[in-house]
Amino acid sequence: MDRRKLLLLIGALIIAIGTALLAKSMFTGAAAPQAEAAVTAAPTGPKVLVAQRALPMGTIITADAVAYQEWPKELVRDAYFIEGEADVAKLLGTVVRFQVTAGQPVTQGSLVSPGDRGFLAAALGPGMRAVTISVSANAGVAGFVFPGDHIDLVLTQTVNGEGSSALRASETILRNVRVLATDQSTENEMVDGKTQVKTFRTVTLEVTPKIAEKIAVAETIGTLSLSLRSIADNAGDLEQAIASGDVSLPKGASAADEEKVLRAAMNRPVDSVGSFVTGGDVSRFQRRTMPPTASSANAAAAMSMMPSGGMVATGAPGKAAGSPAPSGPVVRVTRGKESSTVSVGRTSGGN
Repeated sequence: MDRRKLLLLIGALIIAIGTALLAKSMFTGAAAPQAEAAVTAAPTGPKVLVAQRALPMGTIITADAVAYQEWPKELVRDAYFIEGEADVAKLLGTVVRFQVTAGQPVTQGSLVSPGDRGFLAAALGPGMRAVTISVSANAGVAGFVFPGDHIDLVLTQTVNGEGSSALRASETILRNVRVLATDQSTENEMVDGKTQVKTFRTVTLEVTPKIAEKIAVAETIGTLSLSLRSIADNAGDLEQAIASGDVSLPKGASAADEEKVLRAAMNRPVDSVGSFVTGGDVSRFQRRTMPPTASSANAAAAMSMMPSGGMVATGAPGKAAGSPAPSGPVVRVTRGKESSTVSVGRTSGGN
């Protein structure tokens, strides 16, 4: 190979290497501005208050119900709660006026603050009623019952008899009743960051129309007192209701629909025959059974005066026909498979 060809080959090699290095630097320099532009071009809108879960109408706002989330700037409305302009602590205890779906911004018009007009009506669930009862310091759990708690309602009464000691009894007539307000306050008062405990004379409860009638009658019978329920009791009752079929989840329901059904079931008051205690269960010197009344005493005297095996014939089925029907107070006597009606005070006319 002559010297001329060798120089040309070396020159071509140098040009190729220089071209490659130049191209590499050009591509590297172009990629850096693009990456920087991609980072700085991402829109960062303000953070607005949104619902963390579905909030049905009447839901009381708690700390885990709402949170701030970034929202596109062009979609922000004046009615939204914006971080830095709204204090979430002041929204705790407010009530949802109409349903807010999960992830939807909470608007100022969707919440009702305690003391505002219509607050109590908004706090009530669909078909529910608010009733107020009078309680003492002892009956009100010494002020440790707050709005939003669930209680059992206990009725204590004295049943008097004819010339006998009275029966003293106490029974649970309602369970899982939600407290809406104590006295005229629907929110908890805070002092130095702590909930202030104070006694109250009245308590407002959320009940069904039928239970409202029952409470009105119970107040005329005896004394009503509150029994504070544990939060764990509500969960246990809910599991039992689901297992027994009292609460059924719809097929194909979304998580939000299931949560709505379960929350409604947990807040539902239970109107059923509960446990009871009489004076005899507390002291051996108290009665355990109903005291006799004047009518029952007359009936017992009539039965003691009847001949052994005697029966009064009446026109009722299973009795001899043609005998006049008894008048006045009567007692039904059953011996084996035979039943008869005995007129109280009549000692004649029997077989």
